[in-house]
Amino acid sequence: MNKKEANEIKKLFTPTGCAITRICGCYVDAEKNKRTELKEAFLSLPEDEAFKYFTIFRNGLSGTIGKNLIDMEFPLHTEAEGGTQEFLLKLRDSQLKDDALIEEFYDKVIAGYDYGENYYIILNHCAYDIPAKSTDGIEMFDASDFVYEFIQCIICPVKLSKAGLCYNSETNTIENRSRDWLVEAPDTGFLFPAFTDRNTDIHSLLFYSKNPEQMPERLIDELLGCIIPMSAKSQKEIFQAIVEETLGENCDFETVKNLHENLNEILEETKDEPAPFTLDQYQMKRLLENNGASQEKLEEFDQRFGDGEERQKTAFIASNVVNTKSFEIKTPDVSIKVSPDKTHLVENRMIDGRPCIVIGISEHVEINGITVRPIGAEKTMEIEE
Repeated sequence: MNKKEANEIKKLFTPTGCAITRICGCYVDAEKNKRTELKEAFLSLPEDEAFKYFTIFRNGLSGTIGKNLIDMEFPLHTEAEGGTQEFLLKLRDSQLKDDALIEEFYDKVIAGYDYGENYYIILNHCAYDIPAKSTDGIEMFDASDFVYEFIQCIICPVKLSKAGLCYNSETNTIENRSRDWLVEAPDTGFLFPAFTDRNTDIHSLLFYSKNPEQMPERLIDELLGCIIPMSAKSQKEIFQAIVEETLGENCDFETVKNLHENLNEILEETKDEPAPFTLDQYQMKRLLENNGASQEKLEEFDQRFGDGEERQKTAFIASNVVNTKSFEIKTPDVSIKVSPDKTHLVENRMIDGRPCIVIGISEHVEINGITVRPIGAEKTMEIEE
């Protein structure tokens, strides 16, 4: 799924675009006990509650594609009878009206979700008449040919509100505030099936993680059975290692600066594309070759990538491996951050026999908020009358 497709589904979680048919929920305590459950037609909920659920469901589709929102595929064996994908299809096709299936789903979540506090499992079922689009991209709501039927699961922490004082308008007094158990923003969740190319894709799902570096791997493995792609952090670390090893002795200041400038140019050119730009083996090799990698190192690079599935595993989402907000230089004692479009101001020079980082500056310089005169600038003469 790309950004446009995720945003299209988010519109279904609004009062005007609501496509939710049914909602189910299960509140689980820290000892993994089911404390209370909810099973309702969504439109029967009070308006205030429905609005709060809308916010939770939209939050479960928020964040960056490839970082917080991750496409996950089902291995073939999960689609066989008794597999995890087949179970999710049964749950979706039941439209959340089969109590036994719902209870089985809750049990699977509770068994696989390692979380030591209270949480709330929410399930919704939606049926979306996909509007056709004209050649100029305008939606034609009276020309729907397909229905995208899906379920969304959201898991939210439930935590005790903070102690404090409050104003009681009835008694006109300041008094101790009652503490409540609050359902917080989602930690994790998924959308099944995926909405790929604006249609149903039963072979994959879209997974949401508030903290992509703390993926609930056991839950994904046991409940979903999906292949977990590399996290954004892992992509960056592996990318950096490949650059260092492939460039070898050519991995100097100017070369790496040029490489990052190349990547930022690509990201700028593709920023309006719905899908994030991904570096595959060919693009990585071309990038390294253009920045001084030797033929011998490039052959080692090809061997490292391997063939078939190994190539796919080592593809990188460009925004995960390059910082588009700043160009950062670090030494053991000093850190320097520069805007990516101002890297020409930073140079690596030898001064008095020592390698130095030189930064070109304008007339305006501040130190801890105090405007100072740059070295070499002429002093202003003050004349007393």
